[in-house]
Amino acid sequence: MKQVTFTAAGLAGIALVFGATMADPTDNNSKVSQPKTKKIAIHELVINRLQHQEGVRTNPIPELDWTAPVYNREAVIPPQCYTRTEGKHNPCYVCHQHPKPGRENVMADGGLQLEYSFSDVGMTNHWKNLFEDRSERVAKISDEEIDDWVDTDNYSALAARLKEAKFRGWIPDLRDLQKGAAAFDENGFALDGSHWVAFNYKPLPSTFWPTNGSTDDVMIRLEEKYRTDAEGNYSADVYRANLAITEALLKDRKTITTLPVDERKIGKDLNGDDELGVIERITAVDGFVGAASDAYVDTYVYPAGTEFLHTVRYVGVGDGGQISVSKRMKEVRYMKKSRTLNKKAYKRGYELEGFAKDEGRLPWYPVLGDYGLDNEFGWSVQGFIEGRDGELRTASYEENLFCMGCHASIGATIDKTFSMPRKVEGAAGWGYINLRGMPDAPNMGESEGEIATYLARVGGGGEFRSNPEMFERWFQDDGTVDQAAVKAAKDVYELITPSPERARELNKAYRVIVEDQDFIYGRDATVTPPPNVYAEIDNKTAPTLPPEVFHHWDIRLDWEK
Repeated sequence: MKQVTFTAAGLAGIALVFGATMADPTDNNSKVSQPKTKKIAIHELVINRLQHQEGVRTNPIPELDWTAPVYNREAVIPPQCYTRTEGKHNPCYVCHQHPKPGRENVMADGGLQLEYSFSDVGMTNHWKNLFEDRSERVAKISDEEIDDWVDTDNYSALAARLKEAKFRGWIPDLRDLQKGAAAFDENGFALDGSHWVAFNYKPLPSTFWPTNGSTDDVMIRLEEKYRTDAEGNYSADVYRANLAITEALLKDRKTITTLPVDERKIGKDLNGDDELGVIERITAVDGFVGAASDAYVDTYVYPAGTEFLHTVRYVGVGDGGQISVSKRMKEVRYMKKSRTLNKKAYKRGYELEGFAKDEGRLPWYPVLGDYGLDNEFGWSVQGFIEGRDGELRTASYEENLFCMGCHASIGATIDKTFSMPRKVEGAAGWGYINLRGMPDAPNMGESEGEIATYLARVGGGGEFRSNPEMFERWFQDDGTVDQAAVKAAKDVYELITPSPERARELNKAYRVIVEDQDFIYGRDATVTPPPNVYAEIDNKTAPTLPPEVFHHWDIRLDWEK
């Protein structure tokens, strides 16, 4: 725990900054007649400030660098990494993989499936919110109260509040996003003309399964030249074509279906039939079109300027108990690829990261101020999170640092992203996320459905194996997966959405965390402590997994199967 020594005068100044009340040891009524020093954990002052602040900005403590208040220097290690595998359960394969041929991601961390390999700091599980019993506090929140909370819009006011605070980073520019699908047309294009495009994807097992506490959506936006024709005018045909080509390149597809594209307006034969007309499949995926015709192209990487908007929400409960995204947002996350890197540069980046770990250096990422953090692989990552009053605020350094573990240093991602590689293939996948009717498609190279496979490999409905509803629905008494029941499920919606009762319980649990504003201790919506989690780990003595439960896994899905 990082501590700083303050004088009495310094304490008084910090108290003013944080809105906290602290005794002055020089006060005439004090038993202490002389000033003395006191050790204070700075991160606790940060939490105190967050519990009292009213504005949208979350600024660092004056006269201290950004990293000084950090409680967990290994915040890049998510809570799920402290799961007890018991020598047989392997949830680790979803994140930790050996390199795939041709990929930009050559981190090669597949060995983490079979063993714990933490730094000295990382061997202590700092996510102590996992060990908090919230039962009493949750019981005091009525169903009506939580439903009203979840159904209240806290997104619409964010942009104006940021502008008023002279925030210089990205400001949310997609109108009515709190309405979910209603903010987009049937093909996913934002109705407000902001050029954000929603796409339908299969949530990553299992943190983003609604049954484990959150719903979400993801939008992509390509840089202006990728939606502009050769004459410099906006072109829906150019944009549709370049979106399809981006997907094909990212997934290394030689051909891909597309929303209707008029080749005559682009001036290029994209389907190889030697004619120009309206097409719905592109085979010429080796280059972009329009004003971006000379842009850098490679497989498994996005073009420079690509933006992603990701909202994490409560679990909405509608009429008849239907599960959906909520109006209220837990977080708004934004990523932008500021520069293009070739695969040699990616490889060198991973080498340097490996050298740093070998030297025992703890993770640190360049601070971009209002623009978030630089993941050192071409992306900036910036977040907004729910304040105690329910309004969204800027995320602190450590709250952003939490995101970097997944978007910087795991081997399973493609160009540091999850959702686009898991998009429903081609034209059918352009549109707001919808789990209804979505099949349990297998991962590339596998034959069984991804969810069915995950349940069997993990031995539960999530990494912590603490979801009783998933056990009841999809497991037999002996702990094995009820394959017949899983295969009989209509779609992904049926497989991974909770009952209204569980949804409300998890919403209440997260509401308690919002009240405490201690996200640096974890943001998993748990009511009681999950039993299958280590508080401390010794790399040398913790049970590891045998080689036979190592799994080669591809984040991409085989939608044709």
